[in-house]
Amino acid sequence: MLFHSATEATVLIIPTVYAMTGGLLLQYWMGFNFSVAAWIGYIALFGIAVETGVVMVIYLHEALDRRLGEGAIDEAGIEQAAIEGAVQRLRAKLMTVAVVMLSLAPILWESGIGSDVMKPIAAPIVGGMITSTIHVLILVPVFFVIMKERAWRRGELTPSTSANAK
Repeated sequence: MLFHSATEATVLIIPTVYAMTGGLLLQYWMGFNFSVAAWIGYIALFGIAVETGVVMVIYLHEALDRRLGEGAIDEAGIEQAAIEGAVQRLRAKLMTVAVVMLSLAPILWESGIGSDVMKPIAAPIVGGMITSTIHVLILVPVFFVIMKERAWRRGELTPSTSANAK
């Protein structure tokens, strides 16, 4: 509903698949079974993955809207706007990932009381943050460019309403 586009909503759901992949890999490598604690970790991971994807798309829309406001735009302008928007979001995304991973990493090596419950929560989040970061920083801008170039070729490229909704 935020983006008024099913295609953009789909692009934002895809990070959960990438996040789940990283979470499953780390969970498997650490030997944790699925439990309520592990599912709680996945729920938290999916929330972070979708949130960072939404913020990335909003930044991409803002950069594209600035280009559209300057006048006529072509495919190269769409690509430049995507690069500009992605670069603006890079530091914030890397800080989010660093904070999450640095805060949860000690839990993965802990062996004290309660660690048997906390480790299955932390493992999916740490593993998923790595793969989700790759997706949000690289693939979301690529998918955005593909969608907007297709709209430009059809003559349907207009400023977004979602960039102003935040």
